[in-house]
Amino acid sequence: MNNLKTAKPDWLKVKIKADNSMEQVENIMKALSLYTVCEEAKCPNRCECYGRKTATFMILGNVCTRNCKFCNVTKGSPGRVDDMEPIHVAEAVRQLGLKHVVITSVTRDDLEDGGASQFAAVIREIRNIAEHVIIEVLIPDFKGDSDALSIVVEAKPDIINHNIETISRLYPSVRPMAFYERSLELLDHVKKMDSSIHTKSGLMVGLGERFEEVAETLSDLRDVDCDFLTIGQYLAPSSKHHEVVEYVHPDIFEKYKGLGNDLGFSYIASAPFVRSSYMAEKALKR
Repeated sequence: MNNLKTAKPDWLKVKIKADNSMEQVENIMKALSLYTVCEEAKCPNRCECYGRKTATFMILGNVCTRNCKFCNVTKGSPGRVDDMEPIHVAEAVRQLGLKHVVITSVTRDDLEDGGASQFAAVIREIRNIAEHVIIEVLIPDFKGDSDALSIVVEAKPDIINHNIETISRLYPSVRPMAFYERSLELLDHVKKMDSSIHTKSGLMVGLGERFEEVAETLSDLRDVDCDFLTIGQYLAPSSKHHEVVEYVHPDIFEKYKGLGNDLGFSYIASAPFVRSSYMAEKALKR
């Protein structure tokens, strides 16, 4: 249960203002039967991102096989994989004139390759339509299957993102079907398979972690040569999700950013409203 009784501080109070960019994206997504994480999660940054020609597509449906306690995506038995989805995503990228596209998915433990081949198909279709678009994929852990991971790596996205999400101690309560070391190993394996691909990760704070535990996590990520990092405030989607233990002050986010810079990350976004795809295009520009 969400037990934090205090009201949200001023730095977390924003109003989402709809504009033409949002309406355009929503109409195209509906026409092509696509999902975006931006809409599914009601991200507070979505207007800003759409305006900068950045969007995050969620492939493989909108039902997840995992039970992470922070996530608002529906849990259950997913439907069949849509063979036309890669073509539809590429068409949406073309119509929207995107410069940086992020492809993520629900976790599909029901599929033999965890959905890796669908990620690869989407990457290939986008390259066919828009060769110079920067492609970032935010992937699940594929249950540690290196063969599945290699399918994505061989498709040559510009960035492979896999979120560590939280510190090791909190995994049993926050990510009960995932493993901290397995997520680190995935990022390590990407670099060993193809060192030219940039790796990225992200974590939420406010779940009950201590500063030194976040520092240790950042160090662990740099030990596997992770290039880019995002850090943002956890906000519980409902009272049934993991509680918000703390609203972390912006000054602490700045300290995390300084620590990450000292550790050698190439790019860090660290602020209360930062999410995995926020300012994604700033990390890597052609």
